[in-house]
Amino acid sequence: MDHDETGCQAPDRPILCVNNCGFFGRAATRNMCSKCHRETYLKEEQERLAVSSFDNIVNGTSNKGKEAVAAVSVDVKSKEVLTKDVNVQVSCDSSLAQPSEPKKAGPSRCLTCRKRVGLTGFSCRCGNLFCAAHRYSDKHDCPFDYQGAAQNAIAKANPVIKAEKLDKI
Repeated sequence: MDHDETGCQAPDRPILCVNNCGFFGRAATRNMCSKCHRETYLKEEQERLAVSSFDNIVNGTSNKGKEAVAAVSVDVKSKEVLTKDVNVQVSCDSSLAQPSEPKKAGPSRCLTCRKRVGLTGFSCRCGNLFCAAHRYSDKHDCPFDYQGAAQNAIAKANPVIKAEKLDKI
């Protein structure tokens, strides 16, 4: 398909980001690069959420469905809003907020000797990771109650069965 048929024209030259960050922008992102567009979008969402929360507090209306959706899409911990000499503290629950970026985990290490184990580490029932030398519970002083866990497993596998009592004649 030719660009005359679709009505779209390719720009003559690449467009630089309007924030002068050095990257190229696009018309779809308001002539900003993707990073600047994302930051601008998040700031606008935070401002919109703060204004709507402020309006709800002032007007006494509750619109929890909309606020919950906005809180999920924006990471807002606490923001202060000042309007006409009114100071209002607006906060959102951090459990509703999306995590911004996953944390990078460091190298896997044995809890006892701090040796790097990588993919060959052994997970214990106590929840820790150990190398081949410390993988057994007696080598790393495991706090997990193996005897209690075994007793519970046996109790669940073998329930007590009592016969119904018969009527005496």
